[in-house]
Amino acid sequence: MRKPDHIHEVVLQPGDFHFGDANTRIRTLLGSCVSITMWHPEKRIGGMCHYMLPSRSVRQASLDGRYADEAMEMFMREIRRSGTHPSEYIVKAFGGGNMFPDIARNCACLVGRISTDCTSVSCRNAGTAKSIIAMHGLEIEAHDLGGKGHRNIVFDIWSGHVWVRRVKTMSLAETGALLEKN
Repeated sequence: MRKPDHIHEVVLQPGDFHFGDANTRIRTLLGSCVSITMWHPEKRIGGMCHYMLPSRSVRQASLDGRYADEAMEMFMREIRRSGTHPSEYIVKAFGGGNMFPDIARNCACLVGRISTDCTSVSCRNAGTAKSIIAMHGLEIEAHDLGGKGHRNIVFDIWSGHVWVRRVKTMSLAETGALLEKN
């Protein structure tokens, strides 16, 4: 996963979006947020978003990457600009981790049932990724959605590889036991 010297590295913060070429690596850190990656294998172009919520109640004139529906529109705009078609892209989705598993013990995404109806932001974000991708007629080739804790995501546009490193979130009981040891 070592980055070649000529590669430009972009770090996405929540709400950011980036679309680039084969000289780009994009990375981000996700908790309850979700990232979608889209990669064109022939042209070696693609992008990543880091959205925080499914949508906003009042739409503004300019697109905002903090919202899944608008982040997907940003992808579609860049795809049109590149003269390619969405069906030519490999799509992957990551994130939607429950950052407070002790509080939201009954959240469906903790046991692999992703839903947009769940009250948990992480579960709604994960469900929205699946539904918004399908709504655009696309299929998810790979995903790591839901569960507990945060993820580090690295997307190498030159190869299309997406690397995911999950970091385990400790429960309150585990945290208390660790503090008692020390």
